[in-house]
Amino acid sequence: MTQHHPWSRYVAIGDSFTEGIGDPEPLSPGGSRGWADRVAEVLSQQTDDFSYANLAIRGRLLRQILDEQVEPALILRPDLITISAGGNDIIRPNTDPDDVAARLETGIERLRSSDATVVLFNGPDIGMTPVLGRMRGKVAIYNENLRAIALRHDLIIADMWALRELKDPRMWAPDRLHFSPIGHTTIARMVLDALNVENDLEPFNPDPLPPRPWRLARAEDMGWAREYLVPWVLRRIRHQSSGDGVTPKRPDAGPYRP
Repeated sequence: MTQHHPWSRYVAIGDSFTEGIGDPEPLSPGGSRGWADRVAEVLSQQTDDFSYANLAIRGRLLRQILDEQVEPALILRPDLITISAGGNDIIRPNTDPDDVAARLETGIERLRSSDATVVLFNGPDIGMTPVLGRMRGKVAIYNENLRAIALRHDLIIADMWALRELKDPRMWAPDRLHFSPIGHTTIARMVLDALNVENDLEPFNPDPLPPRPWRLARAEDMGWAREYLVPWVLRRIRHQSSGDGVTPKRPDAGPYRP
């Protein structure tokens, strides 16, 4: 087989975004697929003896990702690492995006000590989303910090903010917090483009959305708040996490099998 890229051992770390929540696949480990699995599938098709691990767990805060995932990732001896972290911190009230970025940089320094290629995700533009849209400014400040970190440590940026397709509501899962299968596929294409890896993942070429009557949109917003927002707020109050009791879906580096 001809090798089209230099990586043979890929480890993904992070939270629900990297775990693949919003992209259900009952036959996949953990019951979700996601952008990282899609990236691993493409990479595995272009090189011999490719291995992949995914240590991400939903709901994890930055401190938990650094404490629980960085060292296990390095033990697997990856030559490619993707990290998306800090998002769950940023969306919480009273967090400082400068402080979150400074703490993330300590983890980046450790990851770069392995000489692996590190891909760092910034945050998407959430200005069009209900509730989270209020935090758009914090995300923008955090992103600028991440760009500076990437320059200092020679990282590849997976630029979610520039991915304007994510403004389409079809990119988002019903909870409006995670991405849909279409969204995960679009993000996988972006990551592979950032790595300069050719792929045949299907691009998003949507038909225009039909107009929605105001009353229907209002009813959908109220239904979303009851089903998703209220439970999320209650978990925050009770200091619970959606990731309590969850273990990594691919804890060991092995051949990727869809």
